Amino acid sequence: MKKKIIVNEYNKKVEREINYIPFRYIVAIFLVVLETLAVIAVMSFLTICIPYFYFAVVATQFGVAIAIINRNDNPDYKLPWLFFVMLIPIVGFMLYFMFYSRKLNKKQIKRLERLTKQRVQKDDTAELTEIQSENEIIKSQAIMLNTLSDSHIYGNTEIRYYPLGEELFVAMVEDLKRADKFIFMEYFIIEGGLFWNTILEILKEKAANGVEVRVVYDDIGCMMTLPGNYHKQLKKFGIKAVPFSRLRGQANNEFNNRSHRKITVIDGKVGFTGGVNIADEYINRIERFGHWKDVGLRLQGEAVNELTRLFLIDYGLNDKKADDNFADYYEYEQCEQDGYCIPFGDGPKPMYERQVAKSVIMNMLNQSKRYVYITTPYLIIDSELIEALEHAAIRGIDVRIITPHIPDKKLVFRMTCSHYNRLMRAGVKIYEYESGFVHAKVYLSDDETAMVGTVNMDYRSLVHHFENGVWIYKYKVIEDIKRDFLDTQEKSIKFELGMLKENAFQRFVRAMVKVFSPLL
Repeated sequence: MKKKIIVNEYNKKVEREINYIPFRYIVAIFLVVLETLAVIAVMSFLTICIPYFYFAVVATQFGVAIAIINRNDNPDYKLPWLFFVMLIPIVGFMLYFMFYSRKLNKKQIKRLERLTKQRVQKDDTAELTEIQSENEIIKSQAIMLNTLSDSHIYGNTEIRYYPLGEELFVAMVEDLKRADKFIFMEYFIIEGGLFWNTILEILKEKAANGVEVRVVYDDIGCMMTLPGNYHKQLKKFGIKAVPFSRLRGQANNEFNNRSHRKITVIDGKVGFTGGVNIADEYINRIERFGHWKDVGLRLQGEAVNELTRLFLIDYGLNDKKADDNFADYYEYEQCEQDGYCIPFGDGPKPMYERQVAKSVIMNMLNQSKRYVYITTPYLIIDSELIEALEHAAIRGIDVRIITPHIPDKKLVFRMTCSHYNRLMRAGVKIYEYESGFVHAKVYLSDDETAMVGTVNMDYRSLVHHFENGVWIYKYKVIEDIKRDFLDTQEKSIKFELGMLKENAFQRFVRAMVKVFSPLL
């Protein structure tokens, strides 16, 4: 199914045709709704028709409430579920049984156990010893991140920072043209246009010449941008492609745990990541929400192996026939070192027992000495992160956050704004990028450490999705990151207390949305 839209392309109104919810997705969504309603209807019928069944329902309702309270989950996530279970009989606890779990299913876990054993073999002693001689606190941060994400710390790596998606696009195309062994690409969104069509032509040519080319795209992320059978189309060109967590119409957690990762690996020597998806608005070829502000990183050297591993795990999770020896793809060339970095992944249990990216952000806020600068498209966070931001500002740390001024989703934007006043009262400085939409995910502290990747400050990124990022220490590129942040701040509106004005109805909507935001 397709529809035509009008977009701004080089300041001209242009009509473009896009895919619009292919039929397979409509069927899958219909099946989920039908299955959910059927289960609830059966339970309701049994309650009415079977004597004393109502007491079993009440007992189950209270049992589920107790189970939610006792779970080792964030209280912000428990609250809306307790609301559903206690106030909506039958429906509440049936939805809990069907959708509460954020874990992978049993088949995925079994496959994951095999895939995660193929670690990058590396001894981090030399790097950690060197860091300890400079800063023991930073060493502890590195050890924590390595432990949580099962990654390593690297020094033999060059890093370049791109302050705009169009600059990343140019660099990526040039590196793709030089590939002679393999190309791996994984993205949440891929959409036809200048960006993807340019890359696709290169991939087709490389595949025809014997280069191994693989593509992973998120099935729901590309629901409105690609045909439902796009992976089959790519295979006709010799490209191995799989949709991540293919939507099958099952009433469980398949709508969560999406791959929000952005990874390109070329010959194991060069890797790209950041916030940029493969679609034309990310390179400002078309305009949807004003100027699109995004960033990216190019890694060259040993650290690329971690991006390779993340890709191969995700590919193996979604291709039952995949039987790769990861070590065959671990390659790198010697590079100049001017700092240390840790490329890492984050995602649902049991792949990651703790929230990796959230731990990095909390460490930055708790251990910073001068400042923490953040750019994020969304600010939908739990009480722990709110308090960490407040406490950092209260103890004198210069905490600044840049969010979009032109929203991509109005409801989500309301949720972002709902935190402004509380944070500003604590001394956090809030800015909105006046020219358009900030999609960059950048965290910077004290001219020493930074994190750049795919991780938004929202529940989707911090709890549900497969994500990735790069933690950076003492690289010269941190100067570029800081300069870009300050330049973006100059183009932003600084918010002050009293600027957000809402009527009673808007405050009510904001309160309700805030309660249920962990489920969105």
